[in-house]
Parts: sequence; C-alpha cells; structure tokens
Amino acid sequence: MKQRRYTAKAKSRSASSKGRLVTVNEDTTLLPFLFELLKEQSKSSVKSILANRQISVNGRTTTQFDTPLRSGDEVKISFQRGREDFRHPMLRLVWEDDSLIVVDKRNGLLSMATDKIKEKTAYHLLSDYVKKLDPANKIFILHRLDRDTSGLMMFAKTRKAQQILQSNWNEMITERSYVAVVEGKPAKEMDLLTSFLVENSAMKVYVSTQGDGQEAITRYKVLKSTNQYSLLQLDLETGRKNQIRAQLESIGHPIAGDVKYGAASNPAGRLALHARKLCFIHPETGEELRFETAIPSIFNAIVKQ
Repeated sequence: MKQRRYTAKAKSRSASSKGRLVTVNEDTTLLPFLFELLKEQSKSSVKSILANRQISVNGRTTTQFDTPLRSGDEVKISFQRGREDFRHPMLRLVWEDDSLIVVDKRNGLLSMATDKIKEKTAYHLLSDYVKKLDPANKIFILHRLDRDTSGLMMFAKTRKAQQILQSNWNEMITERSYVAVVEGKPAKEMDLLTSFLVENSAMKVYVSTQGDGQEAITRYKVLKSTNQYSLLQLDLETGRKNQIRAQLESIGHPIAGDVKYGAASNPAGRLALHARKLCFIHPETGEELRFETAIPSIFNAIVKQ
C-alpha cells in the first residue's frame, strides 16, 4: 500500500521557555504534522510528547495521533510534561478539554452519589481527578447512566458549559445510540416506539396506558437475532429516565438481565445495555463532536449464530 507523505506546513506564532504555538497551513493529521514539525527529534520522542499530554489543538489537549488538522488550526507544543492520565478500572477517559470530559463507564459504577453511596461514583472519581491539577476545579452533572448500564457519558467542567448544554439539550445532542440484548425477537425488524412514561411509588418507570406522563420516543433496529435473543440498536429521540428499559418491557422484549423490568434470564451476567454512541455540539466552539465505542463482546457472543 502506498503511503502518503505529509508535509507539515505551519507558521510559528510564538515561542517561549514554556511552549511553541504554530498555525496549520495544510489539511493533515496530527502525528505526521508533529513528525515534520519536530523533525530534529526522534519519532519515539515525538510520540512521548503526545502521550504525555503536551500537545493541544485549538486549545484542547489531545493524545490522539490521528486527530484531524485543518488549515488555520492552532497547535501548541508544551515543553512541560502534562499531568498523568486518568486511570481507573471502572472508568476510561475518552476525551477532555477545558469545558467537557467524555468517559466510557463500565457497568456496576454509579454515575453520581446516592444516599448510601457517596464516593464510588463516576462523578467522585472525575472530581478528584480535576482537583489534582487545581483544588478549585469542579465537575458538573449533565446526564447519567444507570449503575448497571455501560458506555459513553459526559460531564461539564464549567458551570457555563453545563448551563448551555442543559438549556438546549435536545438541539445540542445530535445523536445518542445504545445497543441492547433483549429476550426474544421483535415482530418488526425496525420500529419507532412512542409512549408516555410515569414513575410509581416503588421508583419504577413504566409506560402509561392513560396517555399521561412524559413522552418518550425511541427508534430501534434489529442487528442480529437467535431464537432466544436479539441484539438491538436503539436511537433516542428523547432522554427520559429508564426510557429504553420501560419501552422494551412494554413490547414484551425486556433487556436480558433486567429483572426489574421483566427479564427471565441473565446470559451476560449483567444488564445487557450499553451507551454506544454520543454526538453533540460543543457549547464553546459550536463544533459537532462524535464518539463511538465497540459493542461489548459478550453481547455479540449471546446472539452469535
């Protein structure tokens, strides 16, 4: 395969003992750009600079070697090593800038505190992480995933970012997609589920037959199926509490492992629901950001033909 050679065309705008700022003059990707720009250094040294969070693009720190660059973008190379990467077995940092943090949460971790659990939450872990750089730093809740649901979620790092997103949630969240293994096989390969949800005194959300409550809209598509289980893609058009779980129970195909919502089996040893895709308009830049994770391998194994 022929490899394309990139030429890092850039104009240096400033230099100091702390860093160097350059403006990109040609579309490319980050690592080839850095190799050319820092050609006096070894490739392993350049990769180390990137891995140590010393590179930012348009003010956002990145460690992604394939970050796309456009003419006019600003790349800053810091001569000071960045803070250590966030590491935790239950939470993976996907992306971070001065306004937002996007994470991939494992099932079993609460999004935020309850009356009984205060510290073992995604919120607490990320709050500790940002405070290591500056004790005044904070994390702000934007949305949540159920404890037993895995996948993508985001937090704001400023009150302004939180307010902008929450005030314009339906317009700024351009796509939220889940995958789930459900019991049985829906009669339709794809369908639009529209219903109204209410919550009872036992804190269970269910589909109302009276047409009262909050409207919930979910579009599903069957990706794979066997006689016992189906793997569904679920695209949310509204974001109600327990929306997917309640609507799937209402059509007779509860999520595998979801005893609360009528499941009779648990082939994955967990709630088989994963927030796979999250796309949104950045509250500061206006840019659409798109994030996607792989379907959990156990989900595919359950519906393997």
